[in-house]
Amino acid sequence: MTSGNIVYDKIHFRHDPKWSGRLGPAEGGGLLLCVACAIEMIESEDVSSVRKSFALSGISGVLKCSPGALRELLQQDHRVSMRFITSLLGMLHVVKEPALLEKVDQVLVQLLVELQSEVSFHFVLDEIHRQLSDQLSVKSFQPTFTFLGSMVEAVPKVAHSLVTQYVPLLKHLCSALLYPDETLKASVLYVWIKLFGTAGGLAAQSLPTAIRDRVCILLLQTLADASAPQLINNSIGLLCLLVQLEEAVSVLMNSPGNQIMCDENQNSHTNSSQILSQNQEQQPSDHPLPLILKKLLLSGDEMLQVTSAQCIASILVHSPSQYSTPFIKADVPEFLFDRLASSSSDVLLSSVYTCLVLLTEDPLFFSQCHSVYGIESLVRSLKEALRLTNPAVQKQGLLLLTEILERQPPSVRLFPSGPGFAAATEAVKVGVSSSCLLVATQAASAASALFRLNHQSRPVQYREMEGLVEVITNRLSELPLPSPANQRSSGSLKRSDTSSQASVAEGFLLQAIICIQAACRLAEDCASEPVLRENTFTAPSKRCHAQDSLECLCHCLLRCCDSVWIPTVTRMCERALIAQILQYFYSILSSQFTLLPSFMPVFAKKLVSSGFYRLALEHKGLFCAGNRNPDLNASCCGFLQKLSMCLLSQSGPASDSYQHDFEEVENLLLHHLPSLCCRVSDWPSLLCEVPGLQLCEYKGPRSLQYCLVIMLHLALQQGNRLLPEQTVFSSVLCLLRSVQEQGSCAVPRSVLRSALYLLAVTQDKSPSLDGASLNCISKALSSGQIFSSLYIHHPALLHFICRYVELEEKFGSLVLELWLTKQEQNTDAQKTLLQGEMQQKGEKKENHDDKRRDGEPDMETMELLTLIEMYPTVILILLEMVCTREAPLAERALSVLEVLLRRQKDYEPDLCAKLRPALLQAVQRLSVESVGQGLGQGDTEQAVNSLPLVLKLLCVMQASDPPISSSYSKMDGVHFKLLYHVSIIAGRLKPTNTETLVPALSYLYCSLSLSPAHCADRAVFMLLSNSGLMDQLQTVLSSSSSSCSSSSATSPSPSVCPPSALLCCSHLLLSSLITLQRVHSAQAHKSISWSLDTVMLQLLVQKRNTDHLLLVSYLKLLQALLDGDLVSEVVCLSTSPGLVGPRPLEIEDGALYPLGSRGAQCLSTALSGLLLQKHELLLRASVNCLGSLLGFLQRKNPTTAKYVVCQPWNRFLIFCLLSSGESCLLHPVFLRLMTLLLQHGSTAVLCEPDLIQVMEAVETRGVKELSQEAAQALRLLLTQIQSSVLQSPRTEEHKQRARNIMESLDPQTPAESCSPTLPSNVLRVGDVFLCLSDFTLKH
Repeated sequence: MTSGNIVYDKIHFRHDPKWSGRLGPAEGGGLLLCVACAIEMIESEDVSSVRKSFALSGISGVLKCSPGALRELLQQDHRVSMRFITSLLGMLHVVKEPALLEKVDQVLVQLLVELQSEVSFHFVLDEIHRQLSDQLSVKSFQPTFTFLGSMVEAVPKVAHSLVTQYVPLLKHLCSALLYPDETLKASVLYVWIKLFGTAGGLAAQSLPTAIRDRVCILLLQTLADASAPQLINNSIGLLCLLVQLEEAVSVLMNSPGNQIMCDENQNSHTNSSQILSQNQEQQPSDHPLPLILKKLLLSGDEMLQVTSAQCIASILVHSPSQYSTPFIKADVPEFLFDRLASSSSDVLLSSVYTCLVLLTEDPLFFSQCHSVYGIESLVRSLKEALRLTNPAVQKQGLLLLTEILERQPPSVRLFPSGPGFAAATEAVKVGVSSSCLLVATQAASAASALFRLNHQSRPVQYREMEGLVEVITNRLSELPLPSPANQRSSGSLKRSDTSSQASVAEGFLLQAIICIQAACRLAEDCASEPVLRENTFTAPSKRCHAQDSLECLCHCLLRCCDSVWIPTVTRMCERALIAQILQYFYSILSSQFTLLPSFMPVFAKKLVSSGFYRLALEHKGLFCAGNRNPDLNASCCGFLQKLSMCLLSQSGPASDSYQHDFEEVENLLLHHLPSLCCRVSDWPSLLCEVPGLQLCEYKGPRSLQYCLVIMLHLALQQGNRLLPEQTVFSSVLCLLRSVQEQGSCAVPRSVLRSALYLLAVTQDKSPSLDGASLNCISKALSSGQIFSSLYIHHPALLHFICRYVELEEKFGSLVLELWLTKQEQNTDAQKTLLQGEMQQKGEKKENHDDKRRDGEPDMETMELLTLIEMYPTVILILLEMVCTREAPLAERALSVLEVLLRRQKDYEPDLCAKLRPALLQAVQRLSVESVGQGLGQGDTEQAVNSLPLVLKLLCVMQASDPPISSSYSKMDGVHFKLLYHVSIIAGRLKPTNTETLVPALSYLYCSLSLSPAHCADRAVFMLLSNSGLMDQLQTVLSSSSSSCSSSSATSPSPSVCPPSALLCCSHLLLSSLITLQRVHSAQAHKSISWSLDTVMLQLLVQKRNTDHLLLVSYLKLLQALLDGDLVSEVVCLSTSPGLVGPRPLEIEDGALYPLGSRGAQCLSTALSGLLLQKHELLLRASVNCLGSLLGFLQRKNPTTAKYVVCQPWNRFLIFCLLSSGESCLLHPVFLRLMTLLLQHGSTAVLCEPDLIQVMEAVETRGVKELSQEAAQALRLLLTQIQSSVLQSPRTEEHKQRARNIMESLDPQTPAESCSPTLPSNVLRVGDVFLCLSDFTLKH
C-alpha cells in the first residue's frame, strides 16, 4: 500500500477492476480502495496488525467522508458484502489488540449503517448466534458482545428484530452472565442496556417475559457478586432501566435470595475485595435488592450513590405502599439521611430527597423513628441546598420536610428542645425568602406544617414563630400581583408569561395564607393550654424576655394582618376571586377575635368601615349559593358572627336585659348566616316578603329578615352602607308594617332597636313619614317594650324623634332623658379615668374642674345644641326636666342650658313667645317653693340649683326679644308677672347667694332699660315698692362700702367684699331706677344710702385692681346721679370732708354739694385717666360720665366747670390720644371728648393744629368709611368748631375743608353707613347682661 491507498500490491493485479475505486472528496482526488484487497488483507494471517489497522482506518475514513461510495462497490455482488462482514466478525475472535478490536467494531458498525440492509442485519445476528451455538465457551465473545451492543445502539431497529426473532440468541446472552469473567459480563450487560434503553424502551416491551425475568434474576446475582467497576456501573445502568418497568420491578423485589444463588454454584466466586460482598454476616433478607442498594449508598463513589438513590426512587414510584416496606426494614432511610448529612451535591441531594419523600408515604417510616433519626440531617442539608442555585433541589428538600412534618405522629416529637425547632425554622425562613416563588411556596407549605402543636418544643419558641410569620408577611408584601388594568395593557406576546407569573404568585399567596391560618390556629391552641400559654418550662434566665411570649406572637399576627395580609388579599380580589384563598383569609380574620379580644373593638370598626362586612356577604353570595364551597361558607359565617357580636358588645351596657339581647342576636346569626347566600342587592326583596307566622324568635321565617336588619344596623353604625339609605328606610318600614298587619308575635327587642336605628340614621335622605307610617312606628315602639331598652345613643335618634310632633309628644322626653343619662355615664367614666391620671401626676381636682369648666362642651352637649337649633322646642323639654326631674338628671339638663346660655344664641321671637310662659310657670313654682324652703338656706336644694339657670335663660330671652311697643303689648301680662316674681325672689335671696342674685338683678335691670315708656312706669313703681329688693341692694352696696374703706390699709377679705358681678348688677339696676324714677316721678318708699367716698376710692386709688366692668357700673351710677344733680329719692348720697372740705362749706362747695369742688376735680382727673384705657365700654362710660359731670358743673357753678376743663391733664389727654394713630382719632369717644371740651370753652386745651389733624384723618379714610356713630360725632364736632372762637383765627382754607366734610356728611344715611361700633340690644360679659342702649354716646 502506497500513499494511503487501500490496495495490496502483491495481490491487487489478480482482482477485477470493478472492485476498485477512487473514493473520497472530488477536490482531493480521494484514495484508491480495492475491496478485494481489503478482504484478503483482513483474512490473511501474513498481514501484520499494523497494516490491517491502517486499512481499517482508511475504510472508516471513507465511510465517514464519502457516504454511499463504498455501498456502490459492494452492491455489485452481495456475496462480497457478506464476506466482508464475515471477515470483520472473524477478526473479533482472532485479534487480541484492544486498539485493533476497537477499529474492527467501529468499521463493522459503520458498514452496517452504510448498507442499511435487513439482510445484512440478519446475517450478522445469524452469524453471532451460530458462533455462540458452535462454541462451548463464551470466553472469546467479549468483543462480539461489545459490537452487538454498539450495533443495537447505532441501528435501533436491530433491537426489535433481536427481541422478536432471535430469542435463542437472547438466551445465550443470559447464559453468558453466568460466566465468571467480569469483563465478559460487563459486555453482555452492555448489550442488555442497549436493548432496554433503545427507542425509549419500546424493544423491552416486546421482550418475552421469561427472558426479562431471567435477566432480572441474573442481574441481581451479578450485582451481588460484582467487583469490577465496569461491571458494577453496567449492572447499575441496566438496573436503572429495569426499574422503569413495573413488571421488572415486581420480579426484582420479589426474587428470593436462594433463587439467585442456586444456578451454576460451581461458577460462583467470592472475592474479599468485592464491594458488594462486604458485611456478608449481616442478617439475611428475603429482598436482597434493598440490601444491595443500601451497600451502594455506603460506597465512596458519589455516582453510585446517586444511581442507587435514583433506582430506589424509580422502584417506589410504581407502588410506594408495596415496595417501601422492604427498604424501610432494611434501614435504607437511615443511610439516605446519612448521605444528606455528608454531601452538598445537588444531584445526590435531589435523588435522596426524592427517595425519602416516597418513603414517607409508609407509616412504617415513622413508626420506626426514621424521621426522628434524620430530621437533624435533613435540616442541615436543607441549609446547604438553599445555598445552591438549583431551585428544583431546594423545592424537593422543602417538600421532604413538609411531608415529614405533616405525617409525623403526634405522639412522637421531632423537636424535643428549642434549638432543633429554631434550626428548622431558620431553614424555612431562608426558603421563604428565596427569589424563586416555587421554592418560597414550598417553604410556606413547610411552615404550615411546622405550625402544628405537636411540633412545638418545650418551652415553646414563640419568638422563632414570630420571626417566621414576619418573613412570610414580608415576602407576601413583595408579591407581584398584576392588576386587571396591567393585564389588559400588556401585549399578546407577554400575556401568557404574565398569566404564568400570576398563577405562581397566586399559588404562593394561597400557601402563605394557609400558613398564616395555621399560625393563628396554633396560637389559639397555645392560648387554651395554661402550660403553653405561660411557657412554664422556660429557663429562669430567659423569663425576663417579654418578647418571647404568646402575647407578642398574637400582636405580631394582628399587626401583619392589618398591614399586609388584608391589603394583599384585597388587591388579589381586584384581579381574581379564588374561593380557597378567601376561605383561609376569613378564617384568619376570625381568629383575631379570639387571640386579642381587647384590641378587637377598634379592629372590628376598621374592618367594617373598610367594607369587609359587604365583602364577606358578597363572597358568600358569589361562591356559596346552591350549597357550593361549604368550607368557605363556614369561614365567612364564623367571621361575620364574631365581627357582628364584637360590634354589638360595644353598643350597649352590661346589663341582664342586654345580655339577653346579645344571646338573642347570637342565635339569630348562628341559625341564619349559613343559609344567607345571596347578593346584598337582593336584600330589599327579602325584607319586603311576607312569610308565614313566626313561632320562635330565631327559627321562624321572619328570623332571616330580622338577621338582615341587625346586620344592616351593625354595618351602617360603622359607616359601611350595604344598601342605599332610602332603600334601607323603605325596607325596614315595610317590614314593621308587615309584622303588624300579620299580627304575629312582637318584634324582638334587639331587632326593634336595630330597626329604630336604621330609620333614624337614614331619615335625612328619605321622604318624610306620613300619618300611617308614624302610627306604625309609634305602635312598634310602644308594643310592650320599655323605650330605654330600645334606645341607642346616637344623634340621629334624637333628630328622628324630635322631627315629628307625634313621636316627640310620646318619646321626646324619654329620649332626652336617656341621652342625658348616657352623657352622665360617659362623664363619670371620664372623670374616673382622669382622677386616676391626676393621682399619678399629683394634680389637684380643683384645677382640673376649672379647666373643664373653661373648656369646650362635650360632644353630647354639642349634639343637643345642634338639636335645639333645628327644633327649638327641645328647650321646653329641658326646662321641664330642670323643674320636675330628680337631681342628677336635672343637673344634666341644667348644664346643657348653661352651655346654651354661654354661647349667647339668639332665638326667634316665636320661640321666645313660647318659652316665656313656660319660664313664668317655672319662676312661679320656684317662687312658691322659696316661701316654704327659704331660698338661700342651702345650695344643695334642687330649686336653688335650677333657679340661676331659669333666670339666665330669662335674660337671654329678654335680649333676643326686646319688649318694644308692638310685641310688649301682646305679652304685657307675662312680662310684668315675670318681673314681679323675679323681684320677689331677688328680695328673698340671701346676699351670699350670688349665683342666683346676679341673673335676677341682671334681668330686672334689662327689663327696666329695654321697656318702652308706656310700660316702664308700672315696672319702676313696682320695683321701688319692693322693700325686700331695696334692702337687698342696700346690703350689697353697704358690703362694698365697708370693704373698700377697710382696703385702704389692708386688702379686702373675699368673704366681706361682694363679687364684682353682683356689684355691677346692683349699680346698673340702681342707675336705671334713678333715671326712670326721675322721668316718671315715681314714689320711692325706701332710699338706699351710698357714699361718694366709695366710688372716688375705686376710681382714684383702686382702679388698677378693679374689674373694668365694675368701673363701668360705677360710672353709669354716677352718670345717673349727676344727671339729676346728685339728688334722688332712690339714693341718699353721703360725703366726707375730703370731698367738700371742712365746715362751714365754701360757696363753691355748697353749690356742688355733696361732690364739692375738690371732688369734681378728683372725678375729672379720674375720668381723664380712664379715657386712656382700651376697653370700649369703659371709654363710653367715661366720656358719658364726663359729659354729665361738666353738665352738672355748668348748671351749678360755670366757673368750676371751666376751671376743670382747662386743667393741664386735659391737654395731656388730648396729646396722648392724638398720638395714638388714625383709629383713635376717628373713634366716636375721642370725637365726643373734643366736642365736650370745645363746648365748655376749652380753647386753651384745643388748638387749630389738633382740629386740622382730625380733618386730615377724616379726608384720608373717607367719610363713607366711618361708622354711623362716628359720623354723628364728627358732625357735632364740626358744628361746635364753627360756633367756637379759637385762640388763632382759622384760615379760609381750613374753613372750606370743614364745610366740605360737613357737606359730605349731610347726605349720608344710616343705611349707607358702616355698622355701628357696638351691636344692638344686650351684651353679655361673663355673668352680667348689659343694655347697650345705656352706653351710646350722649349728644
